[in-house]
Amino acid sequence: MTDPPRSAFRLDNCSIERTLSVLGEKWTFLVLREAFGGVRRFADIQANTGAPRQVLSARLAKLIEEGTLRKVPYQEPGQRQRDEYRLTDKGRELFPILVALLHWGDRYLADPEGPSLLVTHRDCGAPVTLELRCADGHHVSGPRETVALPGPGSRVKGTA
Repeated sequence: MTDPPRSAFRLDNCSIERTLSVLGEKWTFLVLREAFGGVRRFADIQANTGAPRQVLSARLAKLIEEGTLRKVPYQEPGQRQRDEYRLTDKGRELFPILVALLHWGDRYLADPEGPSLLVTHRDCGAPVTLELRCADGHHVSGPRETVALPGPGSRVKGTA
């Protein structure tokens, strides 16, 4: 008996689609860029991203709701209490995605002079690179070296 073709499966529980429902918007990635750069305060995030106030508020609220950012209160002397926005463990796990986007942009969209930002290893100063590996440690150079198989959560079309 052969496995059903990919087209036989429902995609209503696709992890890519679900991830994009959280992250799939320009301002969200710019907020995350700032958070990874250590920028935590609303006014600083807004100034660095250029996001309209309402848009930024909505993006921060969504990232908090999804558990990728958390609010931490702070208060400057003589000022009212405000919140900082800090990455959670779940949020920090997005770092490879941002590095992948950066590297792709550096390769295809950077100015002729080169990239505007270099990500290096704090300890040795070497550039950070991304590499796909299988669970057995083999280098995977691209999609032609992979096979997408139905996972435990897959659902065949026509079933509940």
